Amino acid sequence: MRWDNLFDDLEGQLEHELTLDEIDLQAEEERLRLGRLTLRSRLVGLGSASVVRVGLVSGDTVTVRPTTFGRDWLAADILNENRGSGSDSTGAMCVLPFTAVSSVVLRAEQIPLSLGDEGESAARFVERIGIPFVLRDLCRRRKRVTVVTTTGEISGTIDRVGRDHFDLAVHAAGAYRRAAAVTEFRIVPLAHLVLVKLD
Repeated sequence: MRWDNLFDDLEGQLEHELTLDEIDLQAEEERLRLGRLTLRSRLVGLGSASVVRVGLVSGDTVTVRPTTFGRDWLAADILNENRGSGSDSTGAMCVLPFTAVSSVVLRAEQIPLSLGDEGESAARFVERIGIPFVLRDLCRRRKRVTVVTTTGEISGTIDRVGRDHFDLAVHAAGAYRRAAAVTEFRIVPLAHLVLVKLD
């Protein structure tokens, strides 16, 4: 009878030690997983139905509903904050480089979602496209845009896109790019791009 108690006690201690080792291993694996998260994966984890406030490197804050995630950018609907009725879309869309994000304001219930796994969505082609490709598409389509840089806003049409910059034909917001409407041409470094609003 004494031996049975001894073996039961040893078995209980061993099981307890194994359980503690398993808990430590799981905690370490979770720390490693969290250490690999990127800003992009946190935003993707929120999903496209989420509304988030994004602090920009320009000092401004914009409330958006992300619709598409690229490699180093996101496309989103810009929202107005209405105190009484929630958030309403302004109808404007934007392209936002992740390098222009200074902070993301989350509600408590959004934090666990942002910490989730990205899943298999990373295999989609659009999620491997960089910001220059998106700007080239806007250039090809001759879209009127308002470009927000670290020093202010400029309206116009993108004429060409290089590796680290793009040319903008500056004209009045809402106007079409006509030679008579263009007031100047600017070369905008991508490093200073904060936001591109589509008219």
